[in-house]
Amino acid sequence: MERIWLKQYPAGVPADIDTNQYSSLVELLEESFAKFRDRKAFYCMDKAITYGELDAMSTALGAYLQSTGMAKGSRVAIMMPNVLQHPVATSAILRAGYAVVNVNPLYTPRELEHQLKDSGAEAIIILENFASTLEKVISKTNVKHVIMGSMGDLLGFKGMIVNFVVRRVKKMVPAFSIPSAVAFNDALAKGKGLKFTKPQISREDVAFLQYTGGTTGVSKGATLLHRNILSNVLQNDAWLQPALGKPPIVDQLLIVCALPLYHIFALTACFLLAVRAGGANLLIPNPRDMDGFVKELKKYQVNSFPAVNTLYNGLLNHPEFKTLDFSKLKSCFGGGMAVQKPVADRWLQVTGTALSEGYGLSETSPTLTCNPADTDKFSGSIGIPVPSTYISIRDDDGKEVPLGEPGEICAKGPQVMAGYWNRPEETAKVMTPDGYFRTGDIGIMAPDGYTKIVDRKKDMVLVSGFNVFPNEVEEVIASHPGVLECAVIGVPDAKSGEAVKAFVVKKDPNLTAQDVLKFCATELTGYKVPKIVEFRTELPKTPVGKILRRELRDEGQNKAAAA
Repeated sequence: MERIWLKQYPAGVPADIDTNQYSSLVELLEESFAKFRDRKAFYCMDKAITYGELDAMSTALGAYLQSTGMAKGSRVAIMMPNVLQHPVATSAILRAGYAVVNVNPLYTPRELEHQLKDSGAEAIIILENFASTLEKVISKTNVKHVIMGSMGDLLGFKGMIVNFVVRRVKKMVPAFSIPSAVAFNDALAKGKGLKFTKPQISREDVAFLQYTGGTTGVSKGATLLHRNILSNVLQNDAWLQPALGKPPIVDQLLIVCALPLYHIFALTACFLLAVRAGGANLLIPNPRDMDGFVKELKKYQVNSFPAVNTLYNGLLNHPEFKTLDFSKLKSCFGGGMAVQKPVADRWLQVTGTALSEGYGLSETSPTLTCNPADTDKFSGSIGIPVPSTYISIRDDDGKEVPLGEPGEICAKGPQVMAGYWNRPEETAKVMTPDGYFRTGDIGIMAPDGYTKIVDRKKDMVLVSGFNVFPNEVEEVIASHPGVLECAVIGVPDAKSGEAVKAFVVKKDPNLTAQDVLKFCATELTGYKVPKIVEFRTELPKTPVGKILRRELRDEGQNKAAAA
């Protein structure tokens, strides 16, 4: 397909990136460690580590990992929130020649067991807060080496106080017993006295196994090679330049990293993007603590703020947020879920920086499309393909549909995964014969190359033969001043096959179901208006803050089955 979107590229953004700039992610990391030695690389809980310190600590931890005898290419899991140990562990694993398996620290034992078994991980670097989960399943996995961190490990003297509060006051560390575990700081100390052997790492080696949320059955590991992640870092870097070029020019890029580092969005758009630019990340261990989050933001002048709609919305509803200094804020990237217009409009009003919505998946490292980074308005679309990326909108037979028609978004580019880990049949299902990845999302491409998502294939609600896309209904409900959050699903209906049901979290305690329905009737055609409105105090979400429609659907099915 002709790349019609290239005409929309901001000045200076190349049509293609040179994916051969680095031989591996390790070369990118080590180049920055050498170039920016004295610069701060990560801030967390008022402590910072420099690039030089990150280099020394990751070399020591890498030497320790190699001393266990694990062969090159072995998988090492990380199960930690956004603490300083996370970038140290990631850098160490990659430099030692292993592959990183990112694990959500809030996993249940069942989910953790599946991921450790499926990946074949032989080691895990974990925070003690989550060790009781590991204890329950470790004997059923291949894990032989456990490195146990604590919140205060790298915080100096303050670390002792932090550990005391976490363990004794807040009681955030459930009892566990893993006798073979080695303390994180002990592994560092031991590694300093060991020889680190620099392995031969190529662009074709596996860098990360990134497990997808399992929306279609079992959770699968997207196999991301060094070249996949490298490509996306370079694509994101090229995309960011027009925003960074706007005055005031900043000496060092500071990115807010409130998205969890085990998530592909944060890994690429925060951690690695900043390292490539010699920038710094402000790590937020618990973004759900809005008071603490806003307090942290007060201390820094941040330049880039990637997040999801729910996080932006939460901050906007915090009374202190509008008092912050946004004079150096240059770009805000919304991803992970649809950005709602009411949220985007308020964000622009409060911060003076427009939300640039993007789109991608774990399978694509993640970015596929994005609105220009220097945009001054919210477009309501997912933007245009980033450099070296091809998007094709196709029907169920794999044929491209005309512009303006809905179809499945299919993508091709150097950031697309090598396949699902040890699942060739699952990989075959998502790849077209001409090498495009089928995203499972339904989109419409306009003649200018901008694409709008109308929904996931399976989220679509069919009302009397008419397609209703939940995103559209949610956007309308969310624009009601009395609504804080909402989610829309399809429920069985005797008359129309399916009906639209809305789950709403109130901002105004006096809001009624009738108010919501009346409001929807003014904005939506009859069959799209919800038939049922259910109020909730909160909605189920992933740790990244993406609302889980699936959970709401499953809940309804279970109730119906029980009845």
